[in-house]
Amino acid sequence: MIPTIFALATAPGRAGVAVVRVSGPASGDALAALTGKPLPAPRMATLVRLRDPKTGEALDDALVLRFTAPRSFTGEDVVELHLHGGRSVVAGVVEALSGLPGLRVAEPGEFTRRAFENGKLDLTEAEAVADLVDAETSAQRRQALRQMEGALGKLYDGWRERLTRSLAHIEADIDFPDEDLPSGVSDAARPVLDALAAEIDAHLDDRGRGERLREGLHIAIVGAPNAGKSSLLNALARREAAIVSARAGTTRDVIEVHLDLGGYPVVLADTAGLREAAADEVEEEGIRRALDRAARADVKVAVFDATTLPMLDPATVALVDKDTVVVLNKTDAVEAAVPTVGGWETVAVSARTGAGLPELERRLTAFTADRLAGSGAPALTRTRHRSALEECRDALRRALTAPLPELMAEDVRLASRALGRITGRVDVEDLLDVIFRDFCIGK
Repeated sequence: MIPTIFALATAPGRAGVAVVRVSGPASGDALAALTGKPLPAPRMATLVRLRDPKTGEALDDALVLRFTAPRSFTGEDVVELHLHGGRSVVAGVVEALSGLPGLRVAEPGEFTRRAFENGKLDLTEAEAVADLVDAETSAQRRQALRQMEGALGKLYDGWRERLTRSLAHIEADIDFPDEDLPSGVSDAARPVLDALAAEIDAHLDDRGRGERLREGLHIAIVGAPNAGKSSLLNALARREAAIVSARAGTTRDVIEVHLDLGGYPVVLADTAGLREAAADEVEEEGIRRALDRAARADVKVAVFDATTLPMLDPATVALVDKDTVVVLNKTDAVEAAVPTVGGWETVAVSARTGAGLPELERRLTAFTADRLAGSGAPALTRTRHRSALEECRDALRRALTAPLPELMAEDVRLASRALGRITGRVDVEDLLDVIFRDFCIGK
C-alpha cells in the first residue's frame, strides 16, 4: 500500500495563510476525519471547521480543496488545507494528521518525486519547480517557468525521437537483410545523425547561459588598497555590506552581495586590495583569493583612484581585459575626470556622493544582459544536462565514422540513452514498434 504523505507546502513561520498538502490514497479519509462531514466536490473550495479526530477540539476554520487522481500535481488523490498561518494552528493540524493511520510526514521533495513517478513531470520539469521556488529575479522566473512548461523536455524528446527512428532504420538493415526493404535504409540515417550532432553542438555553445542565470553572474571588484572598492560595493548594494576604512588592507576576505541588475541575478564580490608587499600572511592570503576570484569572474570591475593619476596600479592594470569595466573612483576629489585610463574607456564615479553610479549600473547591466539574455531557444540549466548532451554528441560522432552497422547502431543507442537520462525517459523498447510501423516487416 502506497503511504499517504503530508507536509506544510508554504514557508514555515507566522503568516496570513499556510497550506498543508496531503497526497495519497488515504487523503480523502484524512479530510473526512478532520471535518466529520462528507467529502466536498473535487476542485471546489469549501470552508469547513477542522477538528482533532481524537479529542474533537476545534483546530481552525479552513478552506479545503480536493483533487482526485490523476488530475492533481502528484497524480494521486490530493487534499490541500488552506489554514490561518499561526504557528499553533499549523502545529495542531500537523499533529492531528500524524495521528491518523496510513499517514506520514513527506520527505523533502517527495511530492515532486511522486509527480515524476506518476508521469506528471519529467526530470527537467521537476528541476524547474525547484528553480521557480528559488527564483529571485524576473529572468530566473521566466527561465524556470519555460522549463516547467516543458520547453526543454520537448526539445530533448524530439531529438530522442529522431534518434529512435534512425536507429530503427539501422537495425532494420541488420536484423532483416532478407526482407524486401528499400535500398540504403541505414544510409538514410546518416544525414539525420549529422544534423542532430550539429544542433547539439549549437545548443552546448551557449557560454553556460542557463547555468549562470540560475546561479547568478559573478562580478569581481578589484583594485589597489584604498581605491574605494568596499565603498563602491556598498553603494551598488545600497547597504553597508562591507567595512569601509581609510586604513589600507581592511578587506581581507571576499565579501559577496546578491543583486538584481535589470532582472538578471548577479553575485558582486569585493576583494582584498592588490599590492606586492602584504602587511602579513592574512592579507597575503586575501590577495591570493582576490586574484583567484578575478580569474573565475564572468565580469571584473577594475577600480582606480582618481586622486593618484597619472599613476596606475600595475597589479590592477594587469587584470584589465575585454570582460572588464574600468572605473575611476573618487572623482569628487579632483577637478575633472579623464575619459580614458591606459587606453580604456572609464566610468567616472564617486562612491561617496553617488555621482556616476547610474551609468556604472547601466554598464554592468549591459554586460550582464549580453551574457545571460537568450536567443529564444530553451537553455540547458544544469551541469548534468551539459554532461549528458556532450556524451550524446560524442556518441553520434562515433556512429558517423563507425566501420560496421552494428557499431553504428550501438553508438546511436548510447546517444539516445544519454538524452533519456536528462528527462528521466531511458526506455528504448519502443524501437521495435517503429521498425514494424515504418517497414511493415512480417506483414
